[in-house]
Amino acid sequence: MTNRLPQKTSSTISTLSDLAKLANYSLMDTLNSDPDATENGADHAPRQVFTGHYVPVNPTPIKDPEYVAHSKTFFSELGFADSMAESSDFVRMFSGDISQVPEPMRKVGWASGYALSIYGTEYIQQCPFQTGNGYGDGRAISVLEGVINGRRWEMQLKGGGRTPYCRGADGRAVLRSSIREFLAQEHMHALSVPTSRSLSLYVSKTEKVKRPWYSQGTRSENPDMLISEAVAISTRVAPSFIRVGQLELFARRTRQNEHLNAMVELEKIVLHLIDREYADVVDRQLTTSEKVVLLAREFRSRLTLLVANWIRVGFCQGNFNSDNCAVGGFTLDYGPFGFCDVFNPYYQPWTGGGGHFAFMNQPNAAQRNFDMFCSALRPLLASHQDYLLELDEIQSGFSKVMHTQMETMWAAKLGLSTLNTASHKALCNVLFRELETLMMQTPVDYTIFFRELSSIPDEIGQLKKSFYNNSPDDTESKEMDKRWAVWLEKWKTLLNSACDANARSPRTIEEISRQMKLVNPKYILREWFVMPAYQQATAGDYALIRELQDVMTQPYAEQSKDVEDKYYRLKPPEFFEVGGLSHLSCSS
Repeated sequence: MTNRLPQKTSSTISTLSDLAKLANYSLMDTLNSDPDATENGADHAPRQVFTGHYVPVNPTPIKDPEYVAHSKTFFSELGFADSMAESSDFVRMFSGDISQVPEPMRKVGWASGYALSIYGTEYIQQCPFQTGNGYGDGRAISVLEGVINGRRWEMQLKGGGRTPYCRGADGRAVLRSSIREFLAQEHMHALSVPTSRSLSLYVSKTEKVKRPWYSQGTRSENPDMLISEAVAISTRVAPSFIRVGQLELFARRTRQNEHLNAMVELEKIVLHLIDREYADVVDRQLTTSEKVVLLAREFRSRLTLLVANWIRVGFCQGNFNSDNCAVGGFTLDYGPFGFCDVFNPYYQPWTGGGGHFAFMNQPNAAQRNFDMFCSALRPLLASHQDYLLELDEIQSGFSKVMHTQMETMWAAKLGLSTLNTASHKALCNVLFRELETLMMQTPVDYTIFFRELSSIPDEIGQLKKSFYNNSPDDTESKEMDKRWAVWLEKWKTLLNSACDANARSPRTIEEISRQMKLVNPKYILREWFVMPAYQQATAGDYALIRELQDVMTQPYAEQSKDVEDKYYRLKPPEFFEVGGLSHLSCSS
């Protein structure tokens, strides 16, 4: 297929014409288009899509686009000149008008369908046709696929207008949610968490839509007013946007014999996925059955590591359905996400999410998605019992692999990653369980606590910077102090063991501290930092967005005192339980 990529080049891409030369549309060229689709991409009304891997569809340009921001970091990685982000043809394309793109770019984009599983149960009733054939990219339209510096990337407009999957909605994204996603993707990348990336963000100076949102300071769980907001288009980029839900869709059609090519289409999407996301680990010469089993094993490794990383940095996806689960094993779809301030295993930023997608339940949610993934692969192995058994074994081993990843992650956060003996691991697990209880009962700020712990304090005074209830004269607080002091002493005893764990290359306390600061960030994208940025942006002031870009793309660094005072602090009491700051509806 298409995994033989050109050699990496170091030339700067300065114009859209330079970028056009790198276009390579593997999805459109190797997969099946919906036979009922229009050829010119004028396909914007909700309808059922019965077959095919994608629908050709043109984005709907936003009116009077204005530059808001681009990712300088990602531009540099791609070899793009920063000036290109504000050039007229680049702005035109990435604000939704692809009618004038230079050849060999194509003047039509594409959207894909997928199934919907919520915590391991497939749903079709939310589909307007009650068949499940109306789910898919309702407002996400891919406009370019190309090979840039030896890597394949797909560029997708979020908020690019209606597609056949829009289910009656307007296909637009508003500036508020676009800013959140734009900042979050690059922040997550800087945190070393696999993620889709942010390319550019443009807002319309004249086009607005109405959205439900929260009134100032309200404690309402759900939005309590309708506001008019400027529409925006952000461009997100990934090796592919194939989701578990896409595989589910084609597997369902295969199991139910919905059309003659159902099995062929399932096999094609799986092989295309392997080519796009796993070409470096899955040999082209293997049989389909061998590829499928190896894919399952590799995806299990990526997915478990991803979720462990989420918890490492305090991130809660909020809505980890199968359609929000990228089979490439990276974070996708920043809607009702959040970073926890106060440590709470049941933290859930989305009012519609429920406990099954809460912060510390994300490993279980991932397992449900992996179960649906394995179920989608089974039709391809139906005549190969030995490979089916191997797939079953991979699936049943998910919880063990997830547990190991979590143990490794907690050990790294606590500076105990060199303790490899069974007895030391057991002590580490006990220590963390005690810590978890203390963090909840105090309570503590998740990020600040682990960052302060990374300095390996001699006593608990330094840790109190992370405590939300810190009343030294309170009897209960004094008792908590004693418990913290006991825990700290146990931890430092284990830490000294970690220093001596490898006699050939012993680690000093200073080295352990440095390592801990590489896994425990100092800065996270808290919602109460983002809200002022999008509030100012509604008035055309984008300075705070760019400030947050600078700070949040260096989350492990010791930055200036001004930055520390502003962004390394506890959540103010007046922000607790406020709609849009402590919780939100599905942000659109």
